[in-house]
Amino acid sequence: MKQKILSLLEQDSRLTASKVAIMLGIDEAAAAAAIKELEDENIILGYKALINWELTDREMTVANIELKLTPQRGGGFDTVAERIYKFPQVKSVTLMSGAYDLLVTVEGKSLKEVAMFVSERLAPMESVVSTATHFELKTYKKDGIIFTEKEKDNREVISI
Repeated sequence: MKQKILSLLEQDSRLTASKVAIMLGIDEAAAAAAIKELEDENIILGYKALINWELTDREMTVANIELKLTPQRGGGFDTVAERIYKFPQVKSVTLMSGAYDLLVTVEGKSLKEVAMFVSERLAPMESVVSTATHFELKTYKKDGIIFTEKEKDNREVISI
């Protein structure tokens, strides 16, 4: 039941315990208790709106930075990741397999602001061997939601 609740809330975090109960055919109190338990166990960490910022006036630049690291003795990658995720500009930090170790997502008001953050804060860290910065240009789909639905052409076809 918990997996089904998590799937429903992942699709729409605005669902109430009452709606979850109806969708799963269970008692509302049981749904509410299960949701509370998932929150208490830190499985549900928060509820968030997915916003298409491109349709607003907010100026923002997002970059994904690949970091190659030398793990720290005794703390491995965790110690470095913790130092990095404490910066307010950092929106996510993920340990990766492959060509680089950490993928860091950073937000700033401009390309220059993000570039300065990388060159002044991330790159000089003693564990960082190299960085590669990739600026996001346009979002097409995120968390299963398509951002760029094409408008349907409602014109009628006329043939001669």
